[in-house]
Amino acid sequence: MAMVGLRLVKAFKFQFTLRFDILFVVIIDRFLIFLAKANSASGMAVNDDCKLKFLELKAKRNFRFIIFKIDEKIQQVTVEKLGQPDESYDDFTASLPANECRYAVFDFDFVTDENCQKSKIFFISWSPDASRVRSKMLYASSKDRFKRELDGIQVELQATDPSEMSLDIVKGRAF
Repeated sequence: MAMVGLRLVKAFKFQFTLRFDILFVVIIDRFLIFLAKANSASGMAVNDDCKLKFLELKAKRNFRFIIFKIDEKIQQVTVEKLGQPDESYDDFTASLPANECRYAVFDFDFVTDENCQKSKIFFISWSPDASRVRSKMLYASSKDRFKRELDGIQVELQATDPSEMSLDIVKGRAF
């Protein structure tokens, strides 16, 4: 009888250990899935072309501005439009869609009160009132991660309508 009891105890102990191990694996698996979702919610991946084009704007001044969009199909921030060096701020603002969110960088040239030619790189988060709520949330949650990828941003603007990023506001923020 004692042998049967000992076998039952060992069998129970084995089943308990096995069930505990399975439960532990399931918990870890769920936790890793949670972390993956949390990481994706904290920011979209950034396409390498975004970084390369930004470096060209910053170092070589090949572009006046770059407009970026989030491509939800591939879960990445991508380059949408490159502004040529001779394009103006008005050309840039006209390139932003009226009802969709975008990120943009603009290389703003100006002359100081001491008559010195200067340049500042603006990061603009464009989130018009007419855009979808889901899009606004996606762009807002991805902005910080995207900005970290672009080393050299000097001024940040957030705009929901064109008046919030007028040339006068940009000039005021540049000084």
